[in-house]
Amino acid sequence: METVLSFTGLGGGEPSSGILLFLTLVWVLPWKGYALWVAAKRSEKWWFIALLVINTLGLLEIFYLFVVAKKKDALIAFFKNILD
Repeated sequence: METVLSFTGLGGGEPSSGILLFLTLVWVLPWKGYALWVAAKRSEKWWFIALLVINTLGLLEIFYLFVVAKKKDALIAFFKNILD
């Protein structure tokens, strides 16, 4: 009897579902990891919790990195320039 190993995802099913799961993980994990690292570095506890718990396939993480974190950095730089 020949055993065939295949990446079929959770609970079996079509092999394409396993590939889709793998590609989703490859897309989501770097975004989630980097966003969590930035939120922790900036001591933003509530963003860290939201990014950790809510799964939006990377959309919330991308929004946080390119909108929220950038806007706050720009405001900090603006006020530093005024005070200097």
